[in-house]
Amino acid sequence: MTRLRSINRAELSGDQTELWDTIIDSRGGGDLELLNEEGGLVGPFNAFVHSPKIGKRLTSLGGLLRFRTTIERRLSEVAICTVGAHWHSEFEFWAHAPMALEHGVAASVIDALREGRPPEFEHDDERVVHAVTSQLLNNRRVAAATFSEGEALLGETGMVELAALVGYYCLISMVLNLFEVPLAPGETPAWPN
Repeated sequence: MTRLRSINRAELSGDQTELWDTIIDSRGGGDLELLNEEGGLVGPFNAFVHSPKIGKRLTSLGGLLRFRTTIERRLSEVAICTVGAHWHSEFEFWAHAPMALEHGVAASVIDALREGRPPEFEHDDERVVHAVTSQLLNNRRVAAATFSEGEALLGETGMVELAALVGYYCLISMVLNLFEVPLAPGETPAWPN
């Protein structure tokens, strides 16, 4: 059960309604069913609507980071799943693991992240993105050799984008964890309490 009341569209103010419509328009028909059984938004989007000034900016930033960076989507999903696993963010990992698979990440990588094991990557670019992300999360710094590999792979722009992606999904994971946002009915948690 979520700690944040699920609100439906009929209850919203003008700013909230505008954000709701933006979320539905930008993500509707996408990778995720956006409404829960009560008619409220799922995932972090319910929290966004509770604070529309913040939610509007986070929605815009999230769309930019997922769909309009120089980083290949497969690599973005490796980073997002690494962040979700790090935070044991059930909804984040549940939502993005299938996207990672769809974009070519091996199931063994997703399984290893879920189980807290170091993944064995089939693709070296995934290894590099995971290493940068993991070191940033766990060490709060990235080793010089790892940074060099990341910069060689992604360039300076891509490294800035990767740092922003990791930071954004840390924020999203914290929102999801703070409010104990549930999985869809019938789904099994990756990290049951």
